[in-house]
Amino acid sequence: MEKEDKLKNRMIRLILPIVFQQFMLALVSACDVVMLGRLSQDAMSAVSLASQVTFVFNLFMAAFVIGENMFLAQYYGKRDHEGISEVFRLVLGVSAATAAVFLAGTVLIPETIMRILTSEPELVRLGSVYLRYVGISWLLSAVSQVYLAYMKNCGAVNPGTLISSATVVLNIFLNAVLIFGLFGFPALGIPGAALATVLSTAVQALCCIGYVAAKRMPLKLRPLKRDSGLGRSFFKRVLPALLNELVWGGGLTMYSVIMGHLGTDAVAANSIANTSRNLAVCLCLGLGSAGSIVIGNELGADHFEDARKLGGMLTKGAILCGALTGVLLLALSPAITGLVSLTPAAKGYLKGMLLMSSYYFVGKSVNSMTVGGIFPAGGDTAFGLLCDPVGLPVRVSLEAACARGIFCAEPG
Repeated sequence: MEKEDKLKNRMIRLILPIVFQQFMLALVSACDVVMLGRLSQDAMSAVSLASQVTFVFNLFMAAFVIGENMFLAQYYGKRDHEGISEVFRLVLGVSAATAAVFLAGTVLIPETIMRILTSEPELVRLGSVYLRYVGISWLLSAVSQVYLAYMKNCGAVNPGTLISSATVVLNIFLNAVLIFGLFGFPALGIPGAALATVLSTAVQALCCIGYVAAKRMPLKLRPLKRDSGLGRSFFKRVLPALLNELVWGGGLTMYSVIMGHLGTDAVAANSIANTSRNLAVCLCLGLGSAGSIVIGNELGADHFEDARKLGGMLTKGAILCGALTGVLLLALSPAITGLVSLTPAAKGYLKGMLLMSSYYFVGKSVNSMTVGGIFPAGGDTAFGLLCDPVGLPVRVSLEAACARGIFCAEPG
């Protein structure tokens, strides 16, 4: 009983800062939507579509961080500092290389990317401007996300949360200053939103590096050992997780593409609905992330029975968490609809989207805990990949059919 109480207390200490960190990150996107929505519906819609590229990049980062969490949690449970450093260096290199590829695409072919997402010429033009500026933030984000995962797994959850939260506040402040031209700065509009992201992400990366160096955390930045076998082991675990993220994320991106070809009203409504879901789902994601760390630590310390009991308890908690989140979104729907200036058609679409979104949180919460938390903590990253190809084609087909049915008729 004493052991269970300690695990519960540790879970709470992990969940609260992680949930807060997730919420603050989602808040940046929400503020972008509200501020750009004040400029124009087209500005908000274009940036929302262009942000799908960031979403796809973050799918890669999510898979890399899942792998990093898996190895770091178990190495930290064993107090294997050399192994921790090896994993960190590997993930940092892979993440930076991936970010460089995405950056090259947005610098060289931003219009081509936007034409995949929408057929509206004005949205293509405005979204291309955003992509040209925001790409550099992905290199900085790759560094900060790998450092934050290291800090979270190695006993520095609260400092990582503080850095993330302060960065979000800075991003929101810079958004207002650079979008609207406050304090004597020029009003840059869409480029201002992108530059705010770049500057705040740079500060975040520098703060993470500075904290780890100042605290002299056990991290050795030197070349990987060629014969360690870590790379093969890492990618064996990460590739299924990456494919799972891409299959799942690809379905969501296809939904945005469908909306992008249905007109600006559909895009505007979908951008607000997505932002609302991202804010509401933070508790579910935080619960899964914290569960992965604690269970990984227990497995690394060979406490298999404790890990099994903890997994059962967390899965039950995920079901309750998802149900409460859906109810919360329904309760806030009237306030969300009035946040930005939308056409009557877009408002009608948004009401329907929020209603449908409220039903998905239970499944999302359970999946975050099991497929995204418990299974990877035990080394199983392949099960999610087996699940998504079964449900995803059905989901995309239904979404396309519903979109055509909803958006080809007058909302009422």
